[in-house]
Amino acid sequence: MVEVSIYTDGASKGNPGPGGYGIVFLSGSRRKEASRGFRLTTNNRMELLSVIDALKTLKRNNLDVTVYSDSKYVVDSINKGWVFSWHKKGLDKKKNSDLWREFLKIYAVHKPKFVWIKGHNLNPENERCDQLAVEASQGRLLETDTAYENEYRNRDPE
Repeated sequence: MVEVSIYTDGASKGNPGPGGYGIVFLSGSRRKEASRGFRLTTNNRMELLSVIDALKTLKRNNLDVTVYSDSKYVVDSINKGWVFSWHKKGLDKKKNSDLWREFLKIYAVHKPKFVWIKGHNLNPENERCDQLAVEASQGRLLETDTAYENEYRNRDPE
């Protein structure tokens, strides 16, 4: 069975603010990197979207996939089963429900393992993901996180 290690990280300058994510894929001697930047989003959305997009990038099913993330939000939500409980209750009142729904679809295909790693702890792949995420968030042509911006505009003033 082919083993794939995926490192992911998300970043935002301000929360909300411009954000991005970075991904490093490792399989045998192969290495691939990816990143995207958005004009208005949150750190948690970028952490979760990095995982979703990483899993969507996989070209084959039934791979032995391990995702490494420094996001307790993402890793604990999955490993502690919270997202599956939220899903049973409809996810409607949860933050980032659009992304969690998307995650659950791709998760069902790959069933990856999730491992939490401490951020900014000199793990070379995590550090590279962080660098990619920050650079993406500072890009000139930032994408629109449409679901977030629509929700953000429709919020009641606090």
